[in-house]
Amino acid sequence: MENSREANPVTRWRLILGQEAEAQLAGYCDDGRVGLTDEERIMDAALAAIYDNTSADSGGNRASGSGKGKGAGSGQGAVHLSKWLGDVRTFFPEDVVSIIQNDAMERKGWKQLLFEPELLATVKPDIQLVGTLLSLKGKIPEKTKDTARLLVKAVVDELVKLLENDIRRAVTGALNKRQHSPLPSLSGLDWKRTIQRNLKHYDTERRLIIPERFYYFDRAQRSKEWTVIVDIDQSGSMADSIIWASVIGSIFASIPALSTRVVVFDTEVVDLTEQCANDPVDMLFGIQLGGGTDIHKSVKYCEQFIEEPKKTLFIMVSDLYEGGNQSALVRRMREMRESGVRTMCLLALSDQGKPFYDEQLARQLSRDGTPCFACTPALLPGLVEGALQGADLGELSKRLGAVQG
Repeated sequence: MENSREANPVTRWRLILGQEAEAQLAGYCDDGRVGLTDEERIMDAALAAIYDNTSADSGGNRASGSGKGKGAGSGQGAVHLSKWLGDVRTFFPEDVVSIIQNDAMERKGWKQLLFEPELLATVKPDIQLVGTLLSLKGKIPEKTKDTARLLVKAVVDELVKLLENDIRRAVTGALNKRQHSPLPSLSGLDWKRTIQRNLKHYDTERRLIIPERFYYFDRAQRSKEWTVIVDIDQSGSMADSIIWASVIGSIFASIPALSTRVVVFDTEVVDLTEQCANDPVDMLFGIQLGGGTDIHKSVKYCEQFIEEPKKTLFIMVSDLYEGGNQSALVRRMREMRESGVRTMCLLALSDQGKPFYDEQLARQLSRDGTPCFACTPALLPGLVEGALQGADLGELSKRLGAVQG
């Protein structure tokens, strides 16, 4: 089918533009009509259900109407929607499936497809779907909750798989290369120190350094060497960032060298450290998307966990639209930074890394030493490693390609 579409660009445009463009496109065909294969007819019907003013019946044929009758209730409507989901997953690439699913929920109001376990089980899990589930979790029927949880777990497990090794490597690399060990290990060899201490053993004839002694980094971890506090804005616009931040918090919590606190806030503050340490899925289901924002209250709450400022990393995940005391927030963040705490604000934590945020407050915090930037998850391990090593986070974020606030 892919080959036929590549061989016939008119057919491809017909699928993109829909039935209304058929008359215009027919002029580019030798026989004066746009012919679709059986598979292309199914694809066309699936797209029409979302993007046209027509919809598909269970046989893949067009029917008049907006498609609102194809909801996820019992009876024929559920059958049609189940078939539609199957057709979309069968005939479109995975990345396109996610887009079509999300458009179906947004354009046609098909969020009710998440309320039936049989239908929910056929949906492709992705981060946007998890965000939708979290926003609707108070409305999801009891019979669907187990299926919803499995979908969220599938996405969380995939995100952990993507990030865990890099974050662990960044943390252990930053913390363990401060002490030296007599135990030999090629992976732990301190090349710089070994060369410097053995320069006097340079063999001029062979032009080689003949080391008398090797120096190795100590790979042993000291328990709870640093405190990491992740303070997460749970307003509705932060859905993707909340999911990523929850996963990252759970990874931090699993590293013995870190004492991790995970806090979420709107106008109230909720400590989800225990849920995060046990299961990030539990934490996500403890989040309430939407509501107002009181960042100052959350920062004040988090201060109680700062025992050794110079060994504390404070990560705020927020769009900085403060509904509380903004001047007090700026002052408190400044004082935290001046005490020695390493602070950063992630305006967005997502694959797109395109934030919508309060630019004035971001500039103020940045001037006071708390860099504010959008960050894709792939960049975060480098930022964390730099913070633990005492690097200039503003300069580091620029080098890593983050967007400065």
